[in-house]
Amino acid sequence: MDALAELDRRIADCRACPRLVAWREEVARTRRAAFADQTYWGRPVPGFGPPDARLLIVGLAPAAHGGNRTGRMFTGDRSGDVLYQALYDVGLASQPTSVEAGDGLELSGVRVTSPVHCAPPANKPTPGERETCRPWLLQELRLLRPTLRAVVVLGAFGWQATLPALAEAGWRVPRPRPPFAHGTRVALDALDGDAGLDLFGCFHVSQRNTFTGRLTPEMLRDVLRTAGEAAGVAGTQEARGTTEATGRGKETPARRG
Repeated sequence: MDALAELDRRIADCRACPRLVAWREEVARTRRAAFADQTYWGRPVPGFGPPDARLLIVGLAPAAHGGNRTGRMFTGDRSGDVLYQALYDVGLASQPTSVEAGDGLELSGVRVTSPVHCAPPANKPTPGERETCRPWLLQELRLLRPTLRAVVVLGAFGWQATLPALAEAGWRVPRPRPPFAHGTRVALDALDGDAGLDLFGCFHVSQRNTFTGRLTPEMLRDVLRTAGEAAGVAGTQEARGTTEATGRGKETPARRG
């Protein structure tokens, strides 16, 4: 617990990528009109969730006026609205909304992180920035390894960053590496013979995907529910009965993208 908290503190102090440092701080100074009376976080955003998480969700990067404003992953923007509503629906979050860091939201057995911890211009970090930030993801995976049993990666960018980090952190990643697709599930053995984990692909909860219907709430719930069950996270079994009763417990086929 102390090691993960220390990692989070170190991430929040990082200034390794000049372009990202300049952008996140400029956004924090100028602010969006709707948030003109708020003080932005304006720093790298560490992961969020318990230190003994059995399920890890990996996104892309904080939003300029979301996590870069609130200081918490997927908080204060529409992508976070979709993600935390789905986590609540399957019994993995204490409430369906995520407005600010002090709003009382708690995750059950789940941690949320990203391969890039600073808000990037146009929501597009470069491959070089992803590689510069990758050691933070690697350290986070190593600290979570004793309990971690499943990982959900949101989008192809996160998938490309997560696979090598998993391999370096002690899991056996197939060669050739499995391509990203929504609904993909890959079993990874631990190199030391300890417990392995299940890796899941899911379209990112970006507005482009959710507004167009490429990723529906049902699709997201299906992935999260299946991953939660694979991880043995408490709460998913209780939620399963409710969601299946409303017709949301269907298998989701893999879809490229």
